[in-house]
Amino acid sequence: MENDKICTLARAVINIEAEMISNLASRIDQNFIEACHHLHNCEGRIVVIGVGKSGHISKKIAATLASTGSPAFFIHPSEAKHGDIGMITRKDAILALSNSGESEEIVSILPFIKRLNIPLIALTGKPKSSLAKMATVHIDVSVEKEACPLGLAPTSSTTAALVMGDALAMALLQMRGFTENDFALSHPGGTLGRRLLLLVNEIMHQNDDVPLVLSNASLKEALVEMTQKKLGMTTIVNESGELAGIFTDGDLRRALDAGTDIHRMNVIEVMSKQPKTIKSNTLAAEALNLMESHKITSLVVVDAAQKPMGIIHIHDILRAGVV
Repeated sequence: MENDKICTLARAVINIEAEMISNLASRIDQNFIEACHHLHNCEGRIVVIGVGKSGHISKKIAATLASTGSPAFFIHPSEAKHGDIGMITRKDAILALSNSGESEEIVSILPFIKRLNIPLIALTGKPKSSLAKMATVHIDVSVEKEACPLGLAPTSSTTAALVMGDALAMALLQMRGFTENDFALSHPGGTLGRRLLLLVNEIMHQNDDVPLVLSNASLKEALVEMTQKKLGMTTIVNESGELAGIFTDGDLRRALDAGTDIHRMNVIEVMSKQPKTIKSNTLAAEALNLMESHKITSLVVVDAAQKPMGIIHIHDILRAGVV
């Protein structure tokens, strides 16, 4: 097969699936609204079921629901018939996927689901199918054609079901008032969790590791403090311990360029006044944004009395895996 033909086929697949997905917008109707309310009012969990390719899509939808505030899990209908159906309770709701709406494994357990008298939301491509007729709410995810050149392999149909599942999950997310912090709590191990959960006070340098000199200190004393603490800067405080300024490597270079005699000058004469500060309970990701926007590499962490209590360096944030 020639390379041009390969690319032409691939583009055709993408275009066909994109067209089929765009047709779903008109299906966001009263049925979709009712489905959202049933799932939102579910006091238990959303049980997602599907067979074959629809089963794979069902697993992904269940995972998306669970990670966005709607407790959900996947059950394979075949396993349900052999004991796993006991996992379904009277407080749950069912979300069933089947393009044909006639999958034997699903249809065979519908009587049990109906006896539980729980909501059954069906996503099918056949509004007159057995599953659609028995559903509490049916959402039409039919497609005019598959993207497969043979018209056989589930392609457009599975994509359509996946997109509609995402639409349900995102609608439920909004209905539940699900926040960024909620999302982070369900993703504690990844970059998203670290960005949304890690606080400045968890990674800042504190106590004896904080470089600090009094405002009457000499420039030489400030340089010694900077060297010992190895953060490329030192805080300068007044007699009350409040932050008066900072002295950085950049300040030192500017002082030398100006011909300053570092052996005779006090640090207060060349320090940076009104430095950028941050609170200890601020997200580390917010500290990073502040550093990037002001093109600096560290921030002084201050308490309510504007006294230095820590230093957070950009390297601390990078090591923590926030980005």
